[in-house]
Parts: sequence; structure tokens; C-alpha cells
Amino acid sequence: MKQSQIGKGSKQVISFSAIGIMNALVDIGALNLLMLLFPTDDRIQLIFYNTIAYTLAITNSYFWNAKLTFPSKAIHDRKQVILFLIQAVIALGVSNLVFYGALFLFDLKWLSFPNYIERNIAKGLAMFLSSASSFFMMKHIVFPRTKKQHQN
Repeated sequence: MKQSQIGKGSKQVISFSAIGIMNALVDIGALNLLMLLFPTDDRIQLIFYNTIAYTLAITNSYFWNAKLTFPSKAIHDRKQVILFLIQAVIALGVSNLVFYGALFLFDLKWLSFPNYIERNIAKGLAMFLSSASSFFMMKHIVFPRTKKQHQN
């Protein structure tokens, strides 16, 4: 691997990580704001809040990752936008399944924390697993390295 490729890869990791931190703040912040403004114990309502928070974060993610992390691969054509939306829906499904599953486990009261702590732990688990799936799909499906894109 050439030195410039190593440097580019490191910059991608740093950029993706910084954007990930920003996305996490948007995601957790939006969820907590919704829970503060509209308190509920209903898991379906909490999934709705999670969906809103995730949608805000993934929109932020697309904008900044296309601009900073994968700018040479972000061509913004119809195919790439559709692939991004598909990966976002899949990652949202992962997020909601993990979030719901964690809320369900906390309802069993094997461990007992205040509700807001349980919901934030559930959100953290959901963010970790959905981010991992999102990164994999963005790197290999949405913004893949192809000869056609390098020639442009």
C-alpha cells in the first residue's frame, strides 16, 4: 500500500469518526429532547422517537460523509442516493430492533436503572450496531471504490 493511500485511509477514519461523534450527539440529543418534551413509557412511541432521532442523524451523516469522508466517491447520482436510502432503512431497522429489544430486556427487570438511563443504554447499543452496519454498507455498497469512479 502506498504512503498516500495510508494517509488517505487514516483521514477517512478520522473524518468518519468525527462525523460519527457529531451524529451520535444529534441522535442522542434528539431522542432525549423528545423524551423530555413528550414523556412516555409506551415502547412503540419510543420507537417512533428513535426513528425521528435516527433520521436526523443519518441525514447529517450523508451530508458530511459525502462532503468530507468520501468526496471523490460521492457522485450524488440517482443510483447512489437510492443505495444510501436503502442502507439507511436497513440501518434504521437494526437500530429499532436493538432499541426495542433492549427496552424489552430492561422491562424484565433483570437489571433496574432509572428509565432515562435504560433508554440511553438501549440507544447506545442501537447506535453502535446500526453504525457498524451503516459503515459497512456505505463503504462497500454506497461509496465503493470502482475503476469507473477513479477515471472520472
